[in-house]
Amino acid sequence: MLNIHRPLRAAVLCSHRAPGLLYLLNRSPDRGVTFEIVCVVTSEPTFEEEVRVERRGIPAIARPMRIFFETRHASVFQDAELRRAYDRETVAAIEPYLPDFVLLDGYRYLLTPEFLAAYSARVVNLHFSDLTLRQPDGCPRLPGLRAVRDALMAGYLETRATVHLVNERPDEGPPLVRSWGFVVSPLVEALRSQAPGDVMSAYTFAHQQWMMRTVSGPLMAAALRLIATGAVDLDAIAASAAPPAPWQLEADGGLYLPVNPEPGTRNLEPAEVLA
Repeated sequence: MLNIHRPLRAAVLCSHRAPGLLYLLNRSPDRGVTFEIVCVVTSEPTFEEEVRVERRGIPAIARPMRIFFETRHASVFQDAELRRAYDRETVAAIEPYLPDFVLLDGYRYLLTPEFLAAYSARVVNLHFSDLTLRQPDGCPRLPGLRAVRDALMAGYLETRATVHLVNERPDEGPPLVRSWGFVVSPLVEALRSQAPGDVMSAYTFAHQQWMMRTVSGPLMAAALRLIATGAVDLDAIAASAAPPAPWQLEADGGLYLPVNPEPGTRNLEPAEVLA
């Protein structure tokens, strides 16, 4: 189990942007109390928040994946061994900062077994999908980068975001905390009956931006708080054949267990989780 007697050290991996990272740095009361961001690594030449991150004294490390492959005359999606080598170098890049765990925030690539072995049960991911929704075989109903679009096209009346523990199966790791719902406009029902077009694309973009700008920071802060206080035990969840239901974050900041697992227990307010 993680040492919960000091602020936990988190390394962040992102791509073009890190949604919610500035919330963690500027607005979360937990920063310096239960967690610290010790470095940010991007898979691109730069990322949107880089200058503001560096102004706060946090190292920003660029590891452009496409350039890494191009200089070796290989394809990102075809050379598996080189992809593993990239991840080994990323592990080496963050090791000097002694992170306790790794937070994927807008990271657009799947991690290889090499990376996951280096941080076993220590990698969590922000995903714009309700990962409690599962197929009969246990796979998520809405995985991948287009989860918001897929939810809208499937007729869901709301969307949610989830922070989950990462394993080797894409987006299948146990959900740790889930957001409140973002209601889908009735306009989408009319658009779904038409051929995909610019209006549907524009609404999908706007809906996802609404989620990203509203929930990313608070949801990641809630996950970090739960992990850092021991309310969520990553090792126990990773080892469990039937992980517990995730915590629920409400729009008013309330953080709750969805059910009371034992008689006499009750939901916790954020201040109580911190206590």
